[in-house]
Amino acid sequence: MTPYERYVETLKGNKVDFICRTPILMQYAAEFIGSDYAAFASDYKTLVEANIKCAEFFGIDQLSCISDPYRETQGFGSEIEYMKKSPPRSTHPLGEDKDFNRLTHPNPLTAERMLDRVNAARLYREKFGYEYSVLGWVEGPASSAATLRDTTNFLMDMALDEQYAGDLMDFCLETCISFAKAQVEAGADTIGIGDAIASQVSPDFYENLILPREKKLVDAIKETGAYVKLHICGNITHLLNGISTLNIDILDVDHMVDFAKVRSLFPNITLSGNIDPVSGVLNGTPELIREKVLADYKLVGNRYLVNAGCEIPSGTPNENLKALCEPMEYIS
Repeated sequence: MTPYERYVETLKGNKVDFICRTPILMQYAAEFIGSDYAAFASDYKTLVEANIKCAEFFGIDQLSCISDPYRETQGFGSEIEYMKKSPPRSTHPLGEDKDFNRLTHPNPLTAERMLDRVNAARLYREKFGYEYSVLGWVEGPASSAATLRDTTNFLMDMALDEQYAGDLMDFCLETCISFAKAQVEAGADTIGIGDAIASQVSPDFYENLILPREKKLVDAIKETGAYVKLHICGNITHLLNGISTLNIDILDVDHMVDFAKVRSLFPNITLSGNIDPVSGVLNGTPELIREKVLADYKLVGNRYLVNAGCEIPSGTPNENLKALCEPMEYIS
């Protein structure tokens, strides 16, 4: 099977030759080719080269466009500072000024950093056709709003002015959707939605404010024919009931979440995770990593993607990532 076939058949619940591998690589990938995070986040050609080399060396089934959460933010007017050994830094266009009506919606085909990601998706597809899955990425409505206001301000907005917080997310949602569609049109078969800030709010806030906007985004992406993955870093145990109402294909599960409980609530979607990226992968051993991957697979069964709970950390020994991506037999 090709990596793309392995991935798609996994999502459909069909038998595959071995379990699909989709680790999230950013700084690690940049350093693997002797580059740095600044080049990886600012130049799609570096991002593409780094992910391709890692896919070929480690045996990874998906090529990713992920780099950082500030692609859309720059389109809205933020200033970006690229860092060689850490993610970019961004100013917040609405830091102390809540008037989002003064911002214009960025065009993903002209906004510098949004277009860079679109070009990454296009280049992958031009190089490989449908040999690999291509993962595009957008920030979810809550995460997008937080990058405009900054995290603390937006959390206060949700607590003190729900109407404004909802209106701001609705404003961001239009750009989330247009950016996702542009990546699908360029060649992405899957769109990941990163909404990390959601793990920091109560179930009520999530279900009343964030979830309805995520549903609109998910549905809009599904209408394009693409698959949808939801990635909310951290402990999402308290959000699982709400998340279970989303029409997603893949749920990334971080290491502090009970994987068996997730499977009980999501019997028919693909689960990804949930090894601790630091203690399990960075500081683990190949033998322990293989044991953990097999244990996770046996725990949740098929429709499972090999992954850590989040990004593979910089400094992870190559042999550890090799072990994570080692072909593992499909169990009927």
